[in-house]
Amino acid sequence: MIKINENYLNLEQNYLFPTIAKKVREYKADNPSADVISLGIGDVTRALPKACVNALHKASEEMGHESTFRGYGPEQGYSFLIDAIIENDYKAYGIDLQPEEVFVSDGAKCDVGNIQEVFSADAVAAVADPVYPVYLDTNIMAGRAVKKLPCLAENGFAPKIPDFKADLIYLCSPNNPTGAVMTKAQLKEWVDYAKKNGSVIIFDSAYKEYIQEADLPRSIYEVEGAKEVAIEIRSFSKTAGFTGLRCAYMVVPLALKGKGAGREVRINDLWRRRHTTKFNGVPYIVQRAAEAVFSPEGKAEVKELISYYMENARIIKEGLNAAGLTAYGGENAPYIWLKLPEGLKSFDFFDILLSRANVVGTPGSGFGDCGEGYFRLTSFGSRENTLKAVERIKKLKL
Repeated sequence: MIKINENYLNLEQNYLFPTIAKKVREYKADNPSADVISLGIGDVTRALPKACVNALHKASEEMGHESTFRGYGPEQGYSFLIDAIIENDYKAYGIDLQPEEVFVSDGAKCDVGNIQEVFSADAVAAVADPVYPVYLDTNIMAGRAVKKLPCLAENGFAPKIPDFKADLIYLCSPNNPTGAVMTKAQLKEWVDYAKKNGSVIIFDSAYKEYIQEADLPRSIYEVEGAKEVAIEIRSFSKTAGFTGLRCAYMVVPLALKGKGAGREVRINDLWRRRHTTKFNGVPYIVQRAAEAVFSPEGKAEVKELISYYMENARIIKEGLNAAGLTAYGGENAPYIWLKLPEGLKSFDFFDILLSRANVVGTPGSGFGDCGEGYFRLTSFGSRENTLKAVERIKKLKL
């Protein structure tokens, strides 16, 4: 009998979101007439921007003619998309990047999970708690030691600089699940820490388009010296509704170095080798749709999408507050982090909310020990369902 990777046995038995989906399926099977509204898994509900749909149609038509047909594309991504990313998402904020520093992929979740492969299994990873489960689970799969950084209400749910040496540091801003956004000063503290300790920061900014306040950073590279210590991951999923199309991108600066075989090595070279070995690239038609996000029409439509979801966030948060509940987030992020009444466990509240209000959310404990006693709600539903869900929650009178 073949020997398995025993690190997998150290994982929680089930990944959080399939567990929730199973509970919901079972409830619906037992209650077929129930009108269940989901404010749980962070999937978008509105249609793709028209500019992206038009680009998909045009690119699909190209694939039907030999003169414009595309086969295998560059694994790193087509230059037309990489150039658009650099021009619109970085130069617009005074950040200069080289094309070879940008890698197009099929999702931020994949990038978060895969990037750790180029680092030693002996590296110590530091992850926020509560945290998106992929940061933690993929490092456990690799057999890596993981230390948690408590993110508590008293420090604005921002991780504090630790008193131990971490080799890999996972930061997410705007944060999933708490909705907190790190300031430039906070990011500078982490960049300084990483420089001092020879660490690498994995910075997940998949929700940067939801930041409403002008003085909050959209990229870690707004901090001087961050290119020497940080990798940044972004996505089109929540920005433009690409959860079903799958397209994201990661920046691995040429200045970022690691050590191996007694010499300095560029992390960019290692990731390029991994990327080209294990990945065949995002489909051409999807990359054309992503490019359209940066067109004048695409930008206007994305802005409208973000505004729609942020209005939902306002409705949810104000509704919870009106019910006498304490809620965080929802101002610069699509997530609302609800503090539960004292003594109420997260999964117990999940069952209460589902059975008594027919509303689905995400138990905070699924994001880590510090998430116990909290509950995540998302603003990605329709306006009608968001309003209905809030009224149902208010009637619970917790």
